[in-house]
Amino acid sequence: MQKRGVSLFLTLIVFWAITGLCCNVEGRTVEADDEFRLQSKAAVLVEPITETMLLERNADERFPPASLTKIMTLYLTFEALRKGTVRLNDYVWISKRAWKTGGSKMFVEVGDRVRLEDLIKGIAVDSGNDACVAVAEYVGGSVEAFVRMMNEKAKELGLSNTHYVNPHGLDDLDQYTTARDVARLASLYITRFPEALKYHSMTEFTYNGIRQYNRNRLLLRDPTVDGLKTGYVSRGGYHLVATAKRDGMRLIAVVLGAKKPRIREQDAYSLLTYGFRHYTLVQPLNSERPVGVVKVWKANIESIEVFPEKSVSVVLGKEEANNVVKKVNLPEEITAPVKKGSRVGSVSIVLGNKVVAEVPLVVRSEIELAPFYKRILQSFAKRLRIFQILLSNRGIRLAVVFPVVALVVLWVVRKRRKRRRRNFTKIRYF
Repeated sequence: MQKRGVSLFLTLIVFWAITGLCCNVEGRTVEADDEFRLQSKAAVLVEPITETMLLERNADERFPPASLTKIMTLYLTFEALRKGTVRLNDYVWISKRAWKTGGSKMFVEVGDRVRLEDLIKGIAVDSGNDACVAVAEYVGGSVEAFVRMMNEKAKELGLSNTHYVNPHGLDDLDQYTTARDVARLASLYITRFPEALKYHSMTEFTYNGIRQYNRNRLLLRDPTVDGLKTGYVSRGGYHLVATAKRDGMRLIAVVLGAKKPRIREQDAYSLLTYGFRHYTLVQPLNSERPVGVVKVWKANIESIEVFPEKSVSVVLGKEEANNVVKKVNLPEEITAPVKKGSRVGSVSIVLGNKVVAEVPLVVRSEIELAPFYKRILQSFAKRLRIFQILLSNRGIRLAVVFPVVALVVLWVVRKRRKRRRRNFTKIRYF
């Protein structure tokens, strides 16, 4: 009886371990039909260069953005840095309004003069609300003016389901966003200001003797993860925007409304893993690489390379990546003069029967008209070349030469007949 009880106890332990493991795996892997068992309320997986949505769930449901608001705050800050209106080494004066802002803090003090770069770190790593207010006052002139800038930028970027009330994300019923809008904002932020990832990838930051750790714990779990931002308010739950780059492709996972920090990390990592496993970024056209050569007529050069007007990247399933075909459409020749940047043809990217993209082909340098004497020589050479082409093709040769020969023979025969008639007339009258 005792042995039976021990056996039953051991069986229960094994069963508990197996089911517990299965539940853990179930929450972070893809099922056979590529459907996730995500526990977050909304999710989006996007490739930022092409803004291709690889997966979305409740992408347009509104949530309080919480500290994801800080992505827009930093977007405007890096935009100001790019324009040169502010600099990283600028010292920002800390107001009483900034100092007393509640929630997560960088712990700046009233009257301090803090470098703008340190405030950026305080926002990206510490999620400091006090740092957000200080930056808003410095970049926008006032918090209110900065919030207007945030909403104007949201409209400009096409964030149709987003509205801001403050620069830090403390909860307000009039402040909202969606997973789709967050994914677009994060995509534009990273592609336009890639230097920002230097700050978002920091695992810790110490200011004024206080060390704080980045709340994005995926940074410690996977070295390919290098950002981006966490957020939490009780009304909306736990949010996470996570980004990683592997094998030349970057992905951004957005999860909103998780019940616990562990769940948001698990869901975001599942999305990233799925994306890297099943998709690849292909660049069939690079604007710095020529795709063909076209002959030039009436110029000092005989031919010129043509380039795509822009680079083209496409996100494809890994099994489709080898099926991309480039179809180049170019004239046999172009005639000078040709301006730099002129379109001279096009190239199509085809996958199966579908044209994925079509891009104009351009010349990268000015093509000047050749001197008069050179154009005459080229005309002569061109006519000679045409004649040589005609003679080199047997079918064309028969089609062209035979009628010519026939006409010559007919002309000779008629001449001989006329001559005979004249001779006959002379003999008759003698």
